[in-house]
Amino acid sequence: MNVKQGSTTFLKVIIFLVGIAVLALCIYFLPEAAGRDAIERPGDYSLYPLLVCAYGICITFSVALYQGFKLLTYIEKNNAYSESSLQSLKVLKKCTFSVIFFILLAIVYLRVHAQFTGDDAAGPISLGLMGILATSIIAAIMDVLQKPIKNILDSQQKNN
Repeated sequence: MNVKQGSTTFLKVIIFLVGIAVLALCIYFLPEAAGRDAIERPGDYSLYPLLVCAYGICITFSVALYQGFKLLTYIEKNNAYSESSLQSLKVLKKCTFSVIFFILLAIVYLRVHAQFTGDDAAGPISLGLMGILATSIIAAIMDVLQKPIKNILDSQQKNN
């Protein structure tokens, strides 16, 4: 096993473990939180928009994990500069924008909810803004990785 295959295998294992954590979040923790909230405050459905955003982020993040796994497979097979790896990077970039959209929806909901209830939503909103910053950095990295692959594919098409 060479170094490149060992590092991609390590990254694949990490992606798999993160995927299991996201699956556990979607199957166990989010429904449990909704159940606890329904018992504590019957008739109050204020948590459900946040659950929709959380599930949207989880689904989008799962798609991004799958695309990252596919990208690592392309790298292992020496197809890093191929059309399929470029397509995976495009899907990853769209996933980052989708995550940003869901975080923005949650922030807007928290702000509106705080206006009506008088709660202080500064903590969750600041965490959401930090999430947007981190996701924006990932989107920028995907864009930077995408450009050289696109240039190489364009030059190969011109030569053919």
